[in-house]
Amino acid sequence: MIILGIDPGTATTGYGVIENEKGETKYVDYGCILTKSTESLENRLVSIFDELTKIIKKFKPEMAAVEELFFASNAKTAISVGHARGVILLACSKEEVPVYEYTPLQVKQAICGYGRADKQQVQKMVKALLSLEEIPKPDDAADGLAIAICCAHSARLNLG
Repeated sequence: MIILGIDPGTATTGYGVIENEKGETKYVDYGCILTKSTESLENRLVSIFDELTKIIKKFKPEMAAVEELFFASNAKTAISVGHARGVILLACSKEEVPVYEYTPLQVKQAICGYGRADKQQVQKMVKALLSLEEIPKPDDAADGLAIAICCAHSARLNLG
């Protein structure tokens, strides 16, 4: 089963693609969709949609996992991430990829066994769980992989 994990953002949308077969999780790809701050919001959202659609068509995931919106003290950032999440959900829906959503706490719990783990702990566990030589960079791509792994663990529990 191919799983696409997505860490939404207007400037940087991280993604990770993994394969999960018989409880074994393997790395396939990771990266980021970047948009320029000089572009209009509308154009940035179109870029995210178009690039994500290309990724979906290339890897043909059977499911996608997206981090749920986490309300921090910065409402402007939350709204911006909400816009990106909207086009991510749209792209997945148009390509008929079911979407599962996970909170940051759920992702950390699945990866580290501790919901309050810091970013470095999550990154080190992603590296270990996928037998990578180094921690994926940038952070957003590592987060995309972590979200995909969380989904794989969740799917295994739900599918038996």
